[in-house]
Amino acid sequence: MEILINNEFSEIKVDARKIEQQIGKILTSLDCNEHEISILFIGDQGIRELNHQFRGIDRPTDVLSFPQILEGELEVPGAPVLGDVAISLETARSQSEEHGLSMEEELTLLLIHGILHLLGYDHEISDQEEEKMRSKTRELFSLIYPGKKLADTCSF
Repeated sequence: MEILINNEFSEIKVDARKIEQQIGKILTSLDCNEHEISILFIGDQGIRELNHQFRGIDRPTDVLSFPQILEGELEVPGAPVLGDVAISLETARSQSEEHGLSMEEELTLLLIHGILHLLGYDHEISDQEEEKMRSKTRELFSLIYPGKKLADTCSF
């Protein structure tokens, strides 16, 4: 398992070692412990640019996922690349208050959300898929924070 973490928004510090441990638990739980994943922490302006470039939406968002595993992809040496997750630390900070979570817990929630998107979960397809993703998110969040419940108002 290879986990690459880059914080390009120096105004907010992240504990890369702790995040790496959490991602390791999440990926192992999802049977993806042989994969490589890249995490990019940026600010609202950076994620706004990515959101506009790749989704045509000209506003900041909390998390974006860029899957790299394609059906029929040729095998290459090394760990298969699961994909990239970009998270706005500014949006995460404001959402953490709305969700009643610490900044660390909010980042974990966004990482879980992003990783599930890399694996093909998509809450925008149908109500059934949304519930499936919501349930898996809560299961993985409980793995990292046993006993901590996400508020019902949290749409993840």
